[in-house]
Amino acid sequence: MIDKIVQSAQAAVADVPDGATILIGGFGGAGMPHELIAALIAQGARDLVVVSNNAGNGETGIAALLKAGRVRKIVCSFPRQADSQVFDDLYRRGAIETELVPQGNLAERIRAAGAGIGAFFSPTGFGTTLAAGKETRVINGRNYVLEYPIRGDFALIRAERGDRWGNLTYRKAARNFGPIMASAARCAVAQVSATVELGALDPEAIVTPGIFVKRVVCIPPACTTALTGQEAQR
Repeated sequence: MIDKIVQSAQAAVADVPDGATILIGGFGGAGMPHELIAALIAQGARDLVVVSNNAGNGETGIAALLKAGRVRKIVCSFPRQADSQVFDDLYRRGAIETELVPQGNLAERIRAAGAGIGAFFSPTGFGTTLAAGKETRVINGRNYVLEYPIRGDFALIRAERGDRWGNLTYRKAARNFGPIMASAARCAVAQVSATVELGALDPEAIVTPGIFVKRVVCIPPACTTALTGQEAQR
């Protein structure tokens, strides 16, 4: 019997090794898997490469992971914002490597990994320092830059509901990078607010099929198990 549900966030990230590339979902606070990140900090893996939309807010989530000294490199679109003091300090001290990727390219590079695409040409970044050292080409009179997929060893994402096969649905904007990150990682771990019985999720509403998900962890206090045909209680 296929059952991808694990009993705790700690168990879900227990085998993350030093040096792993971790794709972390979220757009600001929306869809950020805070409990999985906290479990990763407690687990102790070091020299991580983190791929995410930004470099953390305040001292929570990704910022807490950075503050704990566990991240060697971050690949993101928006490393600096009003409350990104942790990243700012690390960067100024030369304590973290940073790869800046325009947001559209970031999303497409992750999606390309999941789709099995070897590389693609994008016009974004041509003629700037972001294109330094990269192959360029003129296609139909327009300049393009060759970009390569971003693959992860693990993806930590947040969804709304999931079943034991790993099928996932999301809540509005919290969906963001979750689906493409799940498909681009060797091991996708989904934090959900509720688990449901098989058949409770409308197949037309499933955004991430279970084939892309290895582990599902339900996080209290929002966690309840819904019966088939019933709405999950929040």
